[in-house]
Amino acid sequence: MSAWQPGPRNAITDVPGIRVGHYTDRRAATGCTVILCPTAQAAAVDARGGAPGTRETDVLGLANLVRTCHAILFAGGSAFGLAAAEGVMRWCSEHGIGVPTTKRPVPIVPAAVIYDLTIGDPYAFPGAHEGYLAAVRARRGTVAEGSTGAGTGATIAKLLGPERALKGGLGTASLTGPRGFIVGALVVTNALGSIYDPATGECLAAPRGDRPGEFLTLPDTLARRTVAMDPLLAAPTQDPRTAPPSALENTTLMCIATNARLAPEDLQRLAIHAHDGFARCVVPAHTRGDGDIAFALSTGECPATGDDLYLLGTLTSAVVETAILRAIRLARGTKQVPAANEWRPAPA
Repeated sequence: MSAWQPGPRNAITDVPGIRVGHYTDRRAATGCTVILCPTAQAAAVDARGGAPGTRETDVLGLANLVRTCHAILFAGGSAFGLAAAEGVMRWCSEHGIGVPTTKRPVPIVPAAVIYDLTIGDPYAFPGAHEGYLAAVRARRGTVAEGSTGAGTGATIAKLLGPERALKGGLGTASLTGPRGFIVGALVVTNALGSIYDPATGECLAAPRGDRPGEFLTLPDTLARRTVAMDPLLAAPTQDPRTAPPSALENTTLMCIATNARLAPEDLQRLAIHAHDGFARCVVPAHTRGDGDIAFALSTGECPATGDDLYLLGTLTSAVVETAILRAIRLARGTKQVPAANEWRPAPA
């Protein structure tokens, strides 16, 4: 049995019918990313974090009518960035993409956002114009990664606050399996937790220590974290409205795509498996201050059976892990927040 292999681009765009476009504002440290999927046969979503910022996710529920979408938007700007979905809708409408109705097609564009107002311009966010530009730029080719698109202002390892944080970003990956199955992932990593490589156990990013190049261990990090810094972690009964703002400024956004033909309830299972890969890389994961969410898309070219879900679920977890690690390794730091590979360079 041959090993799984990355697709030609090692990107979510290896799945036929998937295109990706970015809008990046490096000066304001924000942006947005569009995953166009006009031919998707089904879509699903699974939110596990306690502070999601979303739009049009209920339409993907198993009990509802549509259960598919035409694009997914990831954006910076916190809840303000949800406005960028209007531009993606306009682009889709101009191209006749949407759910047929008696008068005109209505595009379905679910969206999710990260909080990136800390390191850039707190009053800058991607709006309808920027979402439209990202859709115009969407292509099937190589996907730009790192500090770009929705990952431009992402940060990670924030358990001890922004003063010890590192730069997050956007990553993508794909795997091809037997009988032509392809699974791709695109992830924006803006996590509270530290980042680990599941294959080796190596810590790739953690709160910055007191000396240059030092990462604090997880036990040390949690020991330093006090009630005064974050009542959400230390006192679970604390009213979240009284928590320090930095406790609510974290989210990892995931989109999975596959060419496997799956029923919506089976695709929902892949969205759950995406969180498995995420939780193997990010510790702690799914906190009440994170908006962690996974979308899953099926383009339906490759017939699948119930037994294929074991394979597809495993591929899903694996590509999410790779996408997260690529996001961290390819991120570029700012004056305030270094990237992990800048804080602790790889050995010569």
